[in-house]
Amino acid sequence: MIELKERVFSGVQPTGDLTLGNYLGAITRFVEMQKSHECIYCVVDMHAITQWQDPAELSRAIRLVTAAFIASGIDPAAHIVFNQSQVAEHAELAWVFNCVARLGWLNRMTQFKEKAGKNRENASVGLYAYPSLMAADILVYRATHVPVGEDQKQHLELTRDIAQKFNNDFAPRLKELGYPDGFFPLAEPLITGPATRVMSLRDGTKKMSKSDPSDLSRINLTDDSDTIAKKIRKAKTDPEPLPSEIEGLKERPEADNLVGIFAALKGEPVADTLKTYGGAQFSGFKQDLADLTVEALQPVSSEMARLMADPGHIDEILRDGAARARVLAAPIMDEVKKIVGFVR
Repeated sequence: MIELKERVFSGVQPTGDLTLGNYLGAITRFVEMQKSHECIYCVVDMHAITQWQDPAELSRAIRLVTAAFIASGIDPAAHIVFNQSQVAEHAELAWVFNCVARLGWLNRMTQFKEKAGKNRENASVGLYAYPSLMAADILVYRATHVPVGEDQKQHLELTRDIAQKFNNDFAPRLKELGYPDGFFPLAEPLITGPATRVMSLRDGTKKMSKSDPSDLSRINLTDDSDTIAKKIRKAKTDPEPLPSEIEGLKERPEADNLVGIFAALKGEPVADTLKTYGGAQFSGFKQDLADLTVEALQPVSSEMARLMADPGHIDEILRDGAARARVLAAPIMDEVKKIVGFVR
């Protein structure tokens, strides 16, 4: 019988350059979680190939995400950092979960509809079954907590549904093996943080995305100081001055986004930012936001560049992390095989 431990798991896809949205919405929370939890942070490269990737670019992106983790303060010695494809148990458990999940559940996943668009019949099976693999990523370590963005919350709810159905389907067998309360935990989402949803600089109603055709829509962690300042200067705003109260940000998505980014980088509540800038014009506020963004990101981007100059070192970190991840995943997968009835 394997004892259940409190454990955090989350991952980032290696597709395109990482953005300020990835940094504020995910990575800063990963760093904070290290202080209180056993953490496993994964570069989810198997998820990346649900849509076609250039192999050389994928290899670079895997290292870039790893470098961003470390440059931001994730400690790969104290916690586990690895890329998903090096731990075969993710794929093994995903197949079991493909046989537990129901078509109706997957049909409700809004992210598949968004990514497949009108070309649904030409989308890969992998893109459709993405949520089963995400469930396996989490549950192959029996993780209890998952820091996720708002856009992934539906997938985590499906992970809980799959865990519950597995526990129900195999309840008699689980009792025999000493798991009367079920084998898989119902992982809890952690959506708290300074900026859980950073929006596009060109459209405050859309999430800041690595895949947006316009580079002006996002700040990349690899952008230099001049580029960051230019993008913030060009960020879409409205003609009104900044409000003094949070209520005044309603129906003003671009203002809401820029103020939220400032507050997150400053480490203060939005209300405090508005106390300082209420009544101010965007021109002065944008200059201060640019200065603050450069100050926050420059140490991260410099360290990322240093790490990327030594790809062998990054690869060694990933190999070590994968070996440590397999130590946790292998016995859990062996137990799943016993539960399901595979010969072991």
